[in-house]
Order: sequence, then C-alpha cells, then structure tokens
Amino acid sequence: MDNAFQKLVYQAIDQTISPEDFDRLQDLLETSEEARLAYLNAVNTCESLHEIAATPVATTTESTTTLPLNRWPSVFAFRSLMIAATALFVVGGLAYWLGRQRLNSPRIVDVVELESAASESQIAGHATLRRAVDVEWTDSSKPAKVGEVLPNGRFQFDSGVAEIDFFCGATLIVEGPANLDLESDWSVRVNQGRLRATVPPAALGFSVKTAESEVIDLGTEFTMDVSSDMARVEVVDGEIMLRGGGLDGQHLHTGERRTLHGSPSDQAIEDMITATDLHHRDESAMTQRFQRWKGSMLSLQNDDRLIALFATSELEGRTIRNGATADGTQDGLLVGPVEVVDGRFGAASRGINFDRPGSRVRTRIDGDFQAFTFACWVKIDSLDQRYNALFMGDGYENGEPHWQIRDDGRLMFSVMVDDSQSVSFYNKRDQRVVKDAGLHRVYITEPFWEIANSGQWFHLAAVYDPASQRVQQFVNGNRISDEAIDPKYRIDTLRIGPAEIGNWGQPFRETPWFAVRNLDGSIDELTIYNAALTATEIDSLYDSGKPLGY
Repeated sequence: MDNAFQKLVYQAIDQTISPEDFDRLQDLLETSEEARLAYLNAVNTCESLHEIAATPVATTTESTTTLPLNRWPSVFAFRSLMIAATALFVVGGLAYWLGRQRLNSPRIVDVVELESAASESQIAGHATLRRAVDVEWTDSSKPAKVGEVLPNGRFQFDSGVAEIDFFCGATLIVEGPANLDLESDWSVRVNQGRLRATVPPAALGFSVKTAESEVIDLGTEFTMDVSSDMARVEVVDGEIMLRGGGLDGQHLHTGERRTLHGSPSDQAIEDMITATDLHHRDESAMTQRFQRWKGSMLSLQNDDRLIALFATSELEGRTIRNGATADGTQDGLLVGPVEVVDGRFGAASRGINFDRPGSRVRTRIDGDFQAFTFACWVKIDSLDQRYNALFMGDGYENGEPHWQIRDDGRLMFSVMVDDSQSVSFYNKRDQRVVKDAGLHRVYITEPFWEIANSGQWFHLAAVYDPASQRVQQFVNGNRISDEAIDPKYRIDTLRIGPAEIGNWGQPFRETPWFAVRNLDGSIDELTIYNAALTATEIDSLYDSGKPLGY
C-alpha cells in the first residue's frame, strides 16, 4: 500500500487520527482487498510481538555485562511493556477510535444505557388473534395468522369465526362476514358482524362502537349483531352503559336487549357461539387437519429423492425416527434438556423445543449427494443468539451444510467448499477483520421474522443446486431469495455426516467448547432431499402441511 495508507495506520496507532481520516481508513478496509490484507498482516505481526513480549525473561547467575544484575529484569520488562503496548495500539487502535467516534461521552455507563434504550423492541398493535376457524379472508393476500399482533385499523373477513384478545384483557368472538376497525387497546368499531364480548374486571371500560352508539362495559358479557341497516345488543351477564344516539345514558343488565340502529326488535340474538364451543370446534378441525397431514407424509416417504424425514409424530421416547429409512441407522436422538411440546396442530401433534443451550437432536446421514433441499416447520419465540441453528453439519467440512437464522431475522444457508483454506475478511457488521472456517459462501435473505411474529409457525425451505448453480430460499411457500453460485464457491459432491437439528454442538470436534446456537423455539417436521425441489413442489409442501389459521 502507499504512504498515505501507512500514515492512516500510524495515526490510528498513536491516536491522532481525525474523524475524517478514520472514515477514509474504514472505507479503504471495506472496499480494498489489498488494504484488508495489509491490515491483517499488521495485526498478525503485532500479535506475534505481543506473544514475545508476554514470554517470561530467562535469568542467569552469571554476569555478562558491566550492568548490575538487579537491573536486567527491569530493562527487559521495560522493553517488553513497550512492545506489548505497541501491539495493543495496533490491534485496538481502530476499534478504540470507532468507539470514540460513536460514544463521545465522559460517562460510558450513561451511553450504554442510552444505546440499550434506543434499541428496545417495539410492536404496533392493540390485540392478538387467538383462534381463526374456517376463516375466509376478504383480502387473501394479507391474511392474519393465529398468534399475530393485530395493528390499528381494519380487520375484515368473509366467513368463519375469529377470536381476538385485546391487550386490555377483553375478548371478542366474531362471526363472519365481519368488518371491524381496531381503534385502541380499549375500543373497537363494528361495521358488520356478530360478536360475543367477554370483559373481565381488569378491562372495565372497554367499548364497542357501532353507528352513532357506543357500548361501555361495566363488567359483563354481551352479544351484538350488526349489519348495514341494523345494530342490536344483548347483555348475557353483568351490566353495560349506552352512550350516544337515542339511548344515551341508559344502563342494561343481564337479559336485557336494545336495538341501537334500525327497526326496533325484541327478538333475542340467537345461536351466538360461545368460547367453549369455539374451543371444541377448533380442536376438532385441528385434529382433522393433522390426520390429513399424516396421510400426506405417507406419500412423501415414497419419494426416492428423500434423504430424511423427521416428523415428531414418529417420536418414540428419546428417538425420532427418520421416515426415509427403515434400518434406524439415521434416526435422530434427543440430547440434553429438549422438551416435547404441542406442535403446529396444537395438542394433536408434538414439537421439539430447543430453548435451553444444551438442547439438540443428533443424527448421522452418510453418503454423497448431488443437491440439497431442506424444509422444516419452525416456531420461533425469539432470536437470542447471533446465529440460531436449524440444521448444522458437525465439523463444517467439505460439502457439509449449515442452515440457520441470524439474529436480525434473516435466513442463512451455506455449504463448505474448501475447509483447508485460511480465509480472512473485513466484517462490516463487526467492524473488524475476522478469520473464517474455510472457503465458503453464506447466502443470506432479507429479514422474514421480527419480534411481532413470536410464537407463529413458519415453513422454511432452502434449495442448493450445483447443477443449475442457484441457491433459493423460501418462507411459507414464497421464494424470498434466488442467487447464483459463483464458480469459485461451487462444489458438486455434497455430504452431511454427523449433524444436529436445533443446535451446533461440535464445531471443533476435539474441544469441550461449542457455539451457543440453540434455537429458542420449536421444530415439528424437517425433511431433506437429494434434489433441488421446484418452487411448485415447495409451495405444495407448505400448503399440505399448514395448520389452521395460516
């Protein structure tokens, strides 16, 4: 590199670099491989000097100089300190100045607190969708999912029944066709629909608006029937107050009913579904859906391209059977504090939860393969780790896959190409040069998950196809990335070997250390193919396996 670059490095070492020059140095490291290599050489040299400086100085009983013996240790100590200080300046100079430019505060603890507060997660919404049974959405391109936070604004569907939990504690069971406006945690406007509202003491004051009237809860359960030309209310239990319209100020008690809009009627609002009825209906529908899915699993097992089929319906004790084989040699073994929980079909099915660091499922899949398709159903509670494992080859050796989710909600898929190469690069996210495991390329999608999606089930798929030189990734049947495989990163012989689902326990094989990559969530089905499935086939996997409300 030229003298200008060296000058920037020297200024970083002696802490005299200006903010503008620091930005120039950072740009060089991000855009120039030559600059990164020169910087890396400087780091390696300084690391070596630091090791020399840290080596104990040998002592002798013989005098070989005119200096007093008791001065030798201090001279060597002084030189060692100078070498170590220089090494620390080189290695830490850039990081120090980056931090200085960002922090710029005499009280570091205050800055840390401010940064923590600034990064606090926020979600916009007033309620969550607890259940959706036989719901046909008005806008099929934007259906609400069970467990999803419902934002301010329109909530509409053509048929079926939905159960909504407002954050204040009130619950609405709504029968379609329905058209609601969610206004706040404490209020909703009903333009159309039949509903049952249950309001516990913690939610006193919850209001339902329709036409020119407003129903104010005073600790009650009530029903409403609203259409374009009529609105009626009936108190099932408790008391409500009416506000606005011709009935402004009236109180209604158990068994009383009024017409709020349209022609008066004394008829009761009949056949309104209860919470108990909806629960049983939901369970029955989910069980039927689960049985249909089990039937589709039988057809999958006959696919010659199938390498592995781990479905928790095949869980026997601590073993999960690989439905693609018959001899049991490639079955999965539950290891550590894994927990068997409800699967995506509720109590009818089972999932495996990996929320504790030691949790994992161990397997071994031998053989050589020509392509990979990974697909799984996963429920993510949070992304606590930097990398959150789905399926990881143990040593990450040549041809072995890594499939995981980054903490910012991006899918990551990679295959090791050459584990003998020493690869270093400037990591923009970490703001430093890092050493990689070997020659490989990580294919990363745009974010598909955020904290508002916590607890929802997703169907994820990754296709690695050396023949067409493409890597594609899918979420809920939709392709979200499609990238070419550069010839430099192409490898035709693929392998798996010893591997883990939901964690990565043996990255280095011979050490007790392991990367904490356990998935804070559950998996209840994972399939692997020795083929590149088409987009149509992946959409079919999603459609045949999705639970109710998806």
